[in-house]
This record gives sequence, structure tokens and C-alpha cells, in this order.
Amino acid sequence: MRVQANSIRGFVDDDHAVTSIEYALIAMLIALVIIVSVKAVGETLSNIFDKVASSF
Repeated sequence: MRVQANSIRGFVDDDHAVTSIEYALIAMLIALVIIVSVKAVGETLSNIFDKVASSF
């Protein structure tokens, strides 16, 4: 019984998994910001090139 209690206590006190999840969420948020930014810049450049092409 004592071994099981120590095992559970060790599992509860372990912070490595929580830290990994936090870093994964931060990385996901950064990736999302990059994707949205690239999409917005791409659409803007497409509109600019369309205007330039139609002016000739």
C-alpha cells in the first residue's frame, strides 16, 4: 500500500508534463499567429499584383 501511495504522490508532484503541455500550447499559438499573418500578407500582395496587372 505504501508503494502505491508513494507512486501516486510522485505522479502528482511531477511538473514535467504540465510544463511540456504549456510549451506546446505556446508553440501552437505562435504557429497560429504566423499562419494568420502569412495569409493576410498573401492576400494583400495578391490584391496589389491584381491592381498592377489591371493597370496595363
